[in-house]
Amino acid sequence: MSLSYNKLAGQSAGRIDAISDAVFGVAMTLLVLEIKVPEFEGNITESALAHAFFALMPKFLVYFLSFMTAGIFWTGQSAQFRHIKSSDRNLNWINLLFLLFVSVLPFSTAFLGDHINFRFSILLYWFNIFLMGLMLYINWEYANRHGFISEEMKDQVYIPIKRRIVTAQALYLAGALLCFINPYIGITFIIAIQLNYAFAFWGGKSAKK
Repeated sequence: MSLSYNKLAGQSAGRIDAISDAVFGVAMTLLVLEIKVPEFEGNITESALAHAFFALMPKFLVYFLSFMTAGIFWTGQSAQFRHIKSSDRNLNWINLLFLLFVSVLPFSTAFLGDHINFRFSILLYWFNIFLMGLMLYINWEYANRHGFISEEMKDQVYIPIKRRIVTAQALYLAGALLCFINPYIGITFIIAIQLNYAFAFWGGKSAKK
């Protein structure tokens, strides 16, 4: 008996890894392109050039924030697929939707960089992060419920990775709320959380993705 297409498609977890690396690479490169070199007409002075450069500091801050965000999510997805040994059509599409929101990150970053003092731009950026986290959570839950996680490691990795996603999203929400008090306080808080997840300054090995 022949199998249906839906049973045949999306069987390779390695293909998800491959396209994810490509999308993350492009998205992380596009982030810096939103920082435009200042243009001047005629002669310029040293002070005018320095002033124009330092006026870009909010954009550099948002760029660093988004680069860290992309890096954290890339590492998180990689951690999941280290233990996901098989796939199906639905898991493929869950990850494609996750990558859809990753590819929007350069836009939400540019929007925040241009309107850093507006609540709407902060909410838009947070919502982008929330959707990425949501799809990563759905991916892990789906893989668990359909037996795609390596059985010998499932008891050790399922709960820590799930807890990591939920905790990170709660902290991102806290950072977004702090932005309503002062955008730079909120962004600095989120960056501090990201640096901890990247390098585990606090909480030891459990803080790493």
